[in-house]
Amino acid sequence: MDISQFSLLDLFRVEAEAQAQVLTSGLLALERDSAAADQLEACMRAAHSLKGAARIVGLHAGVRVAHAMEDCFVAAQGGRLTLRKKPIDLLLGATDLLARIAHTLEADIDQWEGEKRRDIDSCLASLAGILTEEGNGSPGEGLSASPVPVQEGAGEDAEQGTAGVSRERRASDRVLRVTAENLNRLLSLAGESLVESRWVKPFAESMLRLKRLHHHLGKTLESAREAAPERLAAADAAQEALVEAQRLVTECEDLLAQRLVELEMFDRRSFNLAHRLYDEALACRMRPFADGVQGLPRMVRDLAHTLGRDVKLEIVGGTTQVDRDILARLDAPLGHLLRNALDHGIEPADVRRAAGKPAEGVIQVEARHSAGALQIIVSDDGRGVDLEKLREAVVARNLTTREASRALSEAELLEFLFLPGFSMKGTVSDVSGRGVGLDAVQDMVKEVHGTVRVSSQPGKGMRFQLQLPVTLSVVRTLLAEIAGEPYAFPLAYIVRALKLSPEKIALLEGRQHFEFDGRQIGLVTARQVLAAHAPAAAGGELPVIVIGDHDHTYGLVVDRFLGERELVVQPLDAQLGKIKDIAAAALMEDGAPVLIVDADDMIRSMDRLVSGGRLDSVPRGSDANQKRRKRVLVVDDSLTVRELERKLIGNGGFDVEVAIDGMDGWNAVRTGHFNLVVTDIDMPRMDGIELVTLINKDASLKSVPVIIVSYKDRDEDRQRGLEAGAAYYLTKGSFHDETLLQAVIDLIGGPEA
Repeated sequence: MDISQFSLLDLFRVEAEAQAQVLTSGLLALERDSAAADQLEACMRAAHSLKGAARIVGLHAGVRVAHAMEDCFVAAQGGRLTLRKKPIDLLLGATDLLARIAHTLEADIDQWEGEKRRDIDSCLASLAGILTEEGNGSPGEGLSASPVPVQEGAGEDAEQGTAGVSRERRASDRVLRVTAENLNRLLSLAGESLVESRWVKPFAESMLRLKRLHHHLGKTLESAREAAPERLAAADAAQEALVEAQRLVTECEDLLAQRLVELEMFDRRSFNLAHRLYDEALACRMRPFADGVQGLPRMVRDLAHTLGRDVKLEIVGGTTQVDRDILARLDAPLGHLLRNALDHGIEPADVRRAAGKPAEGVIQVEARHSAGALQIIVSDDGRGVDLEKLREAVVARNLTTREASRALSEAELLEFLFLPGFSMKGTVSDVSGRGVGLDAVQDMVKEVHGTVRVSSQPGKGMRFQLQLPVTLSVVRTLLAEIAGEPYAFPLAYIVRALKLSPEKIALLEGRQHFEFDGRQIGLVTARQVLAAHAPAAAGGELPVIVIGDHDHTYGLVVDRFLGERELVVQPLDAQLGKIKDIAAAALMEDGAPVLIVDADDMIRSMDRLVSGGRLDSVPRGSDANQKRRKRVLVVDDSLTVRELERKLIGNGGFDVEVAIDGMDGWNAVRTGHFNLVVTDIDMPRMDGIELVTLINKDASLKSVPVIIVSYKDRDEDRQRGLEAGAAYYLTKGSFHDETLLQAVIDLIGGPEA
């Protein structure tokens, strides 16, 4: 994201979303293991960060709720509160309430102190109640139903009490913010580099042909001299010239052979380097599968409680790398599949026990790479599908006759589940019954050129397997020449590529067809679809690409096949708009452009030609003078605070970079030149005091001044920071004036270096 123009409230929303996910994940883990100290620490830190950020933006309702949650986590750490189902429910509800508060419009902030006060008071009273029930005595100030102001520094001592939790300090964990557009451009350039590296091979082949010509010329000269010895003897000068010419040809041939060897070595190195560059660029587009399924455990947990099911969700392969575009599309399909498993598959606990199963059902979501594709498998150990009931449902909806249904295999029967509006549930609820789930799954899979298969074992469970491309940035295609130009057809849409004999073409109702897998397939010329000039008379077999699905399948006649290629997708300029029958472009090995066909659009174009009766017959500057600015590093684990400091200092003309915690800041200050560091104290992995100490101990960095900005305003905190080597110690209340910027100017002067 480009957050430079975000308001503080916008930044708080972003931070609230991230911290809400931390809270949700931690609470779900604590529900299964209330003794998970690391999860409890993460939850408390998230609540504390939200409290501070809400105070910065003036969301006092958010401060009160976050502080109340923090009190609960402190009580849990002290053993005064056990996080069972009820406390977890209330804390999850408070997390949702914080998310609602965060998404309040700026003009409506006061509503949380007015008409929406009931929601806040109810939440605080509930959280206070669980502490009282556990025998904790009087609830903390944050749990009071009255709007008592929250005191600065509350909760800090409790955080210090958990400072013994181990911190990972791996330099490789540094995170940089890069926009998706930057990554796409990088990948595009890497793809061009890969294409350019392939130019050497055809050039080397042409030089090899030149070497053969040289060799042939030498043989010709030798033959000429041997064929006419008497004439050559009479002309000594001519003979000497011929010998010299033959010597030069031999020398040229040897030199050419030597250079060919060198060129071949360069070709291998160049291609290897370009391929590594492309792989690294492609890896930048990938995200762990776990990033896209963070909301699923909460959804399964809440829905299972609503349906009265006891269910455990297992996510396998969370580190599997997935293209970010595909990952973004997986959320809705996976939600449909999980709701389907919960409502249709997993039985109530008593039914499971009677069937000899554990009372707790298991739903598993697995991601893995297999055979160059991404496989997402959603399975459950529920009741599965009764094939006979499914057969009856298909007949009842007049989708087939009873006689024909008897001949359908299990796989064919299960395919009916993906039809729009098809459901085996007799009643409609807010969970399922409308038949709009599995067809949405199939639509998404088709959009990314993948496949979905389903299998069922009655009484044992169901299994959905989605096979998707690893990335949308690379596409495997069949190249075909049409009217003298190459076009790329994605393999995912091709049923078959074949050579068709003219005698196999039949004329049915005025249209040309051929028999394919027991069906009559209509023939259409690619030149007509693409509005190219009329095709030349065909001679011999016709190259045909069979594309489409069961309802709309066509044989597309092209001029000739050019082979299979793996192409790097290059999006077309948005100013061109949607180009009929074309999806994108790519570059071939020789740098020539090739258009990638939009198969769905082309099928629609062929449908229109057929329905309109218009089918043709198939014939047989430099920035050196710019002034450098002084650089400041801002280190804070709160996005809201971090961005506010960046804007305050940046508006003063300084070049500002940010780091997300102490370890990130230490890595940044070691590897980049900064004139000043501004840091918080309480941060994960490495706190601000340790960061200041490390900077002052490093001979190359100890001249860099450090400003500490913290909520802590106690004398001992100030003394601790200054003794560690900080030049200034400011409280975060100074944000609302120019104190921070003035401190920066006092230490390093104006912004120009």
